[in-house]
Amino acid sequence: MKNSKTLALVEGAAMIALATVLSLIKVYKLPWGGSITLLSMVPICLYSIKRGIGYGMAVSLLYSVVQLFMDLGEILGWGLTAGTLVACFALDYILAYSSLGIAGIFRKLGTPGWIAGVVLALLLRLAMHFLSGVLIWHSVGKVWNFDTSNEYLYSLLYNGSYMVPEMVFTTIAVVFLFKLPQTKKLLTVEE
Repeated sequence: MKNSKTLALVEGAAMIALATVLSLIKVYKLPWGGSITLLSMVPICLYSIKRGIGYGMAVSLLYSVVQLFMDLGEILGWGLTAGTLVACFALDYILAYSSLGIAGIFRKLGTPGWIAGVVLALLLRLAMHFLSGVLIWHSVGKVWNFDTSNEYLYSLLYNGSYMVPEMVFTTIAVVFLFKLPQTKKLLTVEE
């Protein structure tokens, strides 16, 4: 029993480290935050599916803190008020990245459950960024040559422009890695 918990902790730490390194490889970076990365959410989603939602939420919470500290210098340079800063930390980092731990919610249903869990986790992350855009940033203007004065539409378009590709790529990668014979044994879902 003790070895199983130790293994889960080591796997969790390794997945946080791998996700952090992958988050530094940006395929596309938007001007006001947000980017498409090289599958940075895959390790956390894989871990949650393998170990379950309890372990997954703990690891994703730690990952959210790591992401916050990595971007802290940039965030502090934005000149936000104390209240806005706390709201940004909560919505854009702690709640957004912690939602990745929910990926294991339907893990016992096999491939359809893995897909549903990953999509749900990334939709929750998108929802947190959307709320941040509406409640904190109140941005309006031009997004992808579409001009809008509606902050809800702007936030959905802006945040969706990087989260939807992340969702598609992450879901495909998770299913591929669970099905790949070379990684199947390592990623066997724990009961």
